[in-house]
Amino acid sequence: MKYLILTAVLLGCATALPAQGALDALKQEVREDHAFLSGTDDPYAGLKASVRKDYAYLEDLYRHYHLHPELSFQEAATSKRMAEELRQLGFEVTERVGGYGVVGIMRNGEGPTVLVRADMDALPIVEDTGLPYASTVTTKDDAGNEVGVMHACGHDIHMTVWTGAARQLAERKDQWKGTLVFIGQPAEERGGGAKAMLADGLYTRFPIPDYAIALHVSAGMEAGKVGCRSGYSLANVDMMDITVYGQGGHGAYPHTTKDPVLLASRIVVALQTVVSRELSPLEPAVVTVGSIHGGTKGNVIPNQVQLELTLRSYTDEVRAAIIEKIKRICQGVAMSAGLQANQYPKVELRDEFTPATFNDPELAQRVQQVFTDALGKEHTLAVDPVMGGEDFGRYGRTEEKVPIFMFWLGAVAKEQMAAAERGALQLPSLHNSGFAPDPEPTITTGVVAMTAAVLDLLK
Repeated sequence: MKYLILTAVLLGCATALPAQGALDALKQEVREDHAFLSGTDDPYAGLKASVRKDYAYLEDLYRHYHLHPELSFQEAATSKRMAEELRQLGFEVTERVGGYGVVGIMRNGEGPTVLVRADMDALPIVEDTGLPYASTVTTKDDAGNEVGVMHACGHDIHMTVWTGAARQLAERKDQWKGTLVFIGQPAEERGGGAKAMLADGLYTRFPIPDYAIALHVSAGMEAGKVGCRSGYSLANVDMMDITVYGQGGHGAYPHTTKDPVLLASRIVVALQTVVSRELSPLEPAVVTVGSIHGGTKGNVIPNQVQLELTLRSYTDEVRAAIIEKIKRICQGVAMSAGLQANQYPKVELRDEFTPATFNDPELAQRVQQVFTDALGKEHTLAVDPVMGGEDFGRYGRTEEKVPIFMFWLGAVAKEQMAAAERGALQLPSLHNSGFAPDPEPTITTGVVAMTAAVLDLLK
């Protein structure tokens, strides 16, 4: 009936016209019905078909990266392959930017500049996925230890999607104007890759981006879906070392010693009050003591104990407050034990600081709408921030104030997600030896999402 009414209205044959608002709603309903019936109203149908056609190539590339992982600051072969992929597409490629960083430039007339980043490094983990293309790579870490190597954080997916988006954009130069800056970044897992590339002139030797975007796989989201967050998305992450000093001696005569094991224990307990009692409950923060080492024998009180911590926050103010309070607690415990100032604990921050990732709200809203249009509302999720770290945040913290946006890409097979929701399966997290993305829906969704976002930004 609604089709007859609308036809009559359009032909001027209706004697009792509906109100304008009702008429507009009727037109929209007819358009939606037509789109559903014909299946031809999706403006991204051509992109999706092209990505599906390209999947065989991308799957081979993904398996190559998965089989040949390299640790942070060791990404020689990986960076060479990424550079080759861009050169084949016509990018101007520069290698060895900030170590093994790769920068590819494609200019296509006047317009905005969009940076697309993928990280390259893997983790020192022995893979236990049972996949036919599981990594069997072993290598030496910085300390000279023999370790297994695995893409347990999904960077192999990141690189594959990055390449797939570059291939789509190179084919669609008639649909965008501006400049692409595709970067392959080393050493994300060590928090040093973005810092090194920026220090080596990423924003001075190459075009300064108007926007920078990236993705990260999610071990808790179904493949085929993406997750978006405006504002703080990932946390500041600091690694801290504390050396607790004392005066060693015989375990039978503790009164003649200053026991650093006891002092370290008191410090560990006291540090739990930093978040619970000294910060606002509205300010997210985490203080974790992940390692404690001291002594060699049960009846020997040692001279010192080593603690290793991670500190997590969102704002720079909370980060500074946490560091100050930890130093104060350490000094207070040492002072209460009667130690002299030269024996107070040594508190050191490692040069591995990862700044918080703050998604530009305007850019986040714009890209989320693109994802909704391209993938559907049911596949575009609003997600909570996490306390994990990602050095992609550095690209938005320079004096250029580049708006950045990182989104989450679901990687869990549909049947596994359903089992996990029933409580029948515990999903392996990122950095787990059993983490294994569902490649096809993860990669194709990622390429469609990233390509659609870039095309929109380069209208």
